[in-house]
Amino acid sequence: MKSARSASRHPAPHHPARRHSGLAGRVPALLLGTLLSASLLAPIPAAAQDDAARIRKLEAEVKALQRKVFPGADGKYFEAEIVPQQAATPAPAPSTGAVTDLLTRMDAVEAALASLTAQTEVNQNALRVMSARIDTLEAKARQLDAIPVEPDGGIGSTPAPAASAPIKATPAALTKPAAPTTPPAAAPAKLTVADIEKPNTGDAGEDAYSYGYRLWDAKFYAAAQKQLAATVKEFPKHSKASYAQNLLGRAYLDDGKPRPAAEAFLKNYLDNRGGARAPDSLVYLAIATMQLGNKAKACEALEEFRLVYPSEAGGRLAGLSAETAKKAGCK
Repeated sequence: MKSARSASRHPAPHHPARRHSGLAGRVPALLLGTLLSASLLAPIPAAAQDDAARIRKLEAEVKALQRKVFPGADGKYFEAEIVPQQAATPAPAPSTGAVTDLLTRMDAVEAALASLTAQTEVNQNALRVMSARIDTLEAKARQLDAIPVEPDGGIGSTPAPAASAPIKATPAALTKPAAPTTPPAAAPAKLTVADIEKPNTGDAGEDAYSYGYRLWDAKFYAAAQKQLAATVKEFPKHSKASYAQNLLGRAYLDDGKPRPAAEAFLKNYLDNRGGARAPDSLVYLAIATMQLGNKAKACEALEEFRLVYPSEAGGRLAGLSAETAKKAGCK
């Protein structure tokens, strides 16, 4: 116990060797700190500088790419760093993309479809109008079938006017005595227009037609044409108007004038389809047209005759119409 207390009261003596060993331990630490500070203050290596240059180059390329992708930048993007020396040219219009091309083509298709739809509607309307006209024509044809044709004979049996003998008896013929002996038969005297007697029954229209008929029957075709044309003009509503117009065409046809004959026959049919000589005029229209060299039109006239006047086509005019159709080569 005493020895311990004495030891604590009297500390151990200081030894110089231990002090030197502590200093030696601090020197390496100071040397390491100096080296670290020197390494931090040393210049940046060349590899680090290369990386920085590469980053700046990449940034410049990104800027250039942004100017290419987004032309005409408005401040949201990087501004150009290199200004060209030449005069600035206007920026080209942005090229249309696939979506824009598709929209344009769709607009063109829609416009074409609208045009096609409009044309289809026009065609349908035209077909409706044409169908309505055909229905109207068929209805008129059925009405014409029901129209009674005026009576009194056919083409080959045009009735002669109910008058006395058409040729005037000359006074010499009445007073000339009979010869005692039978002389040789003398040649009949040649008739003139003045020899044709004008009837006088009190019906001016009937008398005008009868006189024209007598002139045609005597083969005075020019005089008959003049007389019948005047009759039609002066008495268009007379019961003999259809007869006169048809006979006017006959006078032209017999005189070797098929063109005015065809015009007269067609007029008689169109102006008075229910007239007594309207069916006759259609058949003779085919004959006149055939003489003009148009057999196709002749067949059309005969077909019209068969459709509009079926009773006459199967009756009094059957022979003449069949013969005309055969000559024209109608089917």
